Amino acid sequence: MAAAQRIVIENCAIATVDADDTEYASGHVVVAGNRIEALGSGKAPEGLENVVRRIDASGHLVTPGLVNTHHHFYQWITRGLATDHNLFDWLVALYPVWARIDEQMTYAAAQGSLAMMARGGVTTAMDHHYVFPRGSGDLSGSIIRAARETGVRFTLARGSMDRGEKDGGLPPDFAVETLDGALAATEETVRQHHDASFDAMTQVAVAPCSPFSVSTALLRQGAELARRLGVRLHTHGSETVEEEKFCHELFGMGPTDYFESTGWLGEDVWMAHCVHMNDSDIAAFARTKTGVAHCPSSNARLAAGIARVPDMLSAGVPVGLGVDGTASNESGELHTELRNALLINRLGAHREAALNARQALRLGTHGGAQVLGRADQIGSLEPGKLADLVLWKLDTLAHASIADPVTALVFGAAAPVTLSLVNGEAVVENGRLLHVDEDAIARSTRDEARRLARIAAQG
Repeated sequence: MAAAQRIVIENCAIATVDADDTEYASGHVVVAGNRIEALGSGKAPEGLENVVRRIDASGHLVTPGLVNTHHHFYQWITRGLATDHNLFDWLVALYPVWARIDEQMTYAAAQGSLAMMARGGVTTAMDHHYVFPRGSGDLSGSIIRAARETGVRFTLARGSMDRGEKDGGLPPDFAVETLDGALAATEETVRQHHDASFDAMTQVAVAPCSPFSVSTALLRQGAELARRLGVRLHTHGSETVEEEKFCHELFGMGPTDYFESTGWLGEDVWMAHCVHMNDSDIAAFARTKTGVAHCPSSNARLAAGIARVPDMLSAGVPVGLGVDGTASNESGELHTELRNALLINRLGAHREAALNARQALRLGTHGGAQVLGRADQIGSLEPGKLADLVLWKLDTLAHASIADPVTALVFGAAAPVTLSLVNGEAVVENGRLLHVDEDAIARSTRDEARRLARIAAQG
């Protein structure tokens, strides 16, 4: 790192979220190239060479960048619909609309989703995209292009569905793929876009949608494909009581046992939601190190229930946070999920200690890195890790009277982002995105939402 250009951040509170939860009331971070070179209390060392930027971060907290572990970007252009529905009724209402998306719509929606997250401190995003209507264009490529333009680190969970209406599923038949077609397209996406390197900006996971929208063959062969290609696996699991009933009726077992029977438990797997998990399910996830993407706002929006996150953490289950699709979490922001995860998991008598502020921050950073398989590279501030970090402004009216900065970040209002670095490069500065025009994105997402609504209305 001797010849690398350096950024020096000083006079800030630091929450490293390392294994010891090391914190500094006033410290420094030195970034060299795309890596964290050093950090600690007090001022940065004297005599550093090639310092291209020195930041006086008084009144700020530095944390690892937030890591989003579950999302559906395309839903950005169907926000505000079916607002009083449970999951299955919501899907029935919206699948006929989603089945009309095309490449232009998907690109605009991905831009909107990514911009909102990045502006709120997300440095690693993911998208579970599983709707591929026939003739809709290169949807995966358009999503990856939007992520690259925004400047965030990105995992595309290439989804799929092969159980349409004629097979008892919910999506229209023209919006699902064949078994062979889904597997072939997924493999091609991995081979074209997945980067396995330490500082990869784009990775791909294999991600059949859910037990009730894919065949057993697609689940089983999808798992085999992912392991042959050396990539991770993602799906929805145990989100609602209706899903549990569906699995018992169709497969004669609950979702967790069904997933295990198809090869879908393991340290290379993470699942979204996992709301309805009994002790045996949690034990199975802990034993296999299967990860969970906790999506508190979406679970509340759809009245799915409250995931047993404190019990999962106590058992050793890796847990991160997810925005989920913006048709079930219209804000589209992950930093609000820190607060919502803490508050929702405290609901009920004598649960005031169910989660605390530092656990919530860990869920949104190191926990997310764990479930994406990147905890060696991101998710905590440590020398040698990638320089993905956020500088939160905590000296304004919204936070200045809260003495503890981590408490201010989690319990307080959404904090402004003064600086967000991804791979050592600035992506957000003083609350504004640097690589994309968010006003232009707002216009394009509005136009594409209206176009989609017109097309869907025409049948």
